[in-house]
Amino acid sequence: MDFAALPVAVIGSGPVGLAAAAHLVARNQTPIIFEAGHRVADSVQTWGHVRLFSPWEFNLDPLAETLLRATGWQAPDLSQFPTGAELVRDYLAPLAQLPQIAPQLRLNSKVVSITRLGLDKLKNAGRATTPFVLTVETAGTTQQIHAKAVIDASGTYRSPNPLGAAGVPALGEASAATHIYYGIPDILGSERARYANRAVAVVGSGHSAFNALLDLATLAEQAPATTITWIMRREQLDAALYGGGANDQLVQRGVLGAQVEQLLASGRLKVVTGFRIDTISQTSQQLNLHAAERQLNGFDQVIATTGFRPDLTMLSEVRLELDSAVESPRVLAPLIDPNEHSCGTVRPHGAEELRHPEPNFYIVGMKSYGRAPTFLMRTGYEQVRSVVAAIVGDWQAAREVQLVLPETGVCKTQFGGEACCGTTPASSEILLQL
Repeated sequence: MDFAALPVAVIGSGPVGLAAAAHLVARNQTPIIFEAGHRVADSVQTWGHVRLFSPWEFNLDPLAETLLRATGWQAPDLSQFPTGAELVRDYLAPLAQLPQIAPQLRLNSKVVSITRLGLDKLKNAGRATTPFVLTVETAGTTQQIHAKAVIDASGTYRSPNPLGAAGVPALGEASAATHIYYGIPDILGSERARYANRAVAVVGSGHSAFNALLDLATLAEQAPATTITWIMRREQLDAALYGGGANDQLVQRGVLGAQVEQLLASGRLKVVTGFRIDTISQTSQQLNLHAAERQLNGFDQVIATTGFRPDLTMLSEVRLELDSAVESPRVLAPLIDPNEHSCGTVRPHGAEELRHPEPNFYIVGMKSYGRAPTFLMRTGYEQVRSVVAAIVGDWQAAREVQLVLPETGVCKTQFGGEACCGTTPASSEILLQL
């Protein structure tokens, strides 16, 4: 087997996965892209109704854009803010259809395990030059694919955090699943009947919660019996909750926070702080939420906007070096740990910070941030540019990481002041408002 001639496996066909494929073909490498869903960027299409707070300017990979323009593709208005569906239609779908990429894209192909040919995780000898073996489930069949490198851009959207505040599902959460939506439902569209004239709780305090609350408020204007309760674990409301406002260089992100602040001031929703769910019970098809001695009763539906976490199941035979708390690469973790700072500031980083003990294996994109709620699409694009350079042995290019990101207008550390930000421009909170 000619190791050098093997393809590079890319897991996930979202924005960062397809950018990785574009950088690989530009480096005369053959990507093979595995998408577990039945369509390109399947997870993005799931939240297609959500409008990004970052404009097109920040959502296009420069090299991918160059490849597209060579085919006559025209970029959208860079000042506009696409929805997830528009991101796919106007950028990701055309990118996936490029002749350099389309033949290498495998839909309905779920990677269930990754290892080395004939070597388990314990074996050292010859590991760096032994092919990876990916076990892939496709349409009821299982096959094994060899690759010389692996870029895991599978994201975190399919593995949401539970409602249970302790990191595991609350007692009764599984049996209440039909009343719980994890993420941002299409409240004003396909999911309208589920929430109209119902008692709805939104759990979480990030931009996902903001989107859900604003949509529910709009729905309540049309269906007045709709009631909204906003539940969060944080002990109190403060200015940092709403973001940087007018100081946020991503204007729509600042607007989003200001709109929620105005909604709260209007008295159109109930707010409950310091509520850490440990049990969910059901009475007459309604949910009751429990937090120690406290209890909130009578919800028809609960929207869980409690964040996401990486699914590491397929990586049990890969040598990883992850931070024990953040679950991101160990070197990256201190830069994004929300216990240390809240501004989302991350200095430019690439292959060096994303390396694992497993040679030529990288986790990129949202999944590289583990459980941290800070990510910008442009960060992922710079990650894969650097990672692909490293895979082909161009470590000079891999280390020359340059990235300019918009300021959030908020920076808060456990020590006070702006120690987390320094002079490095800050990244956005999660690009999808998820």
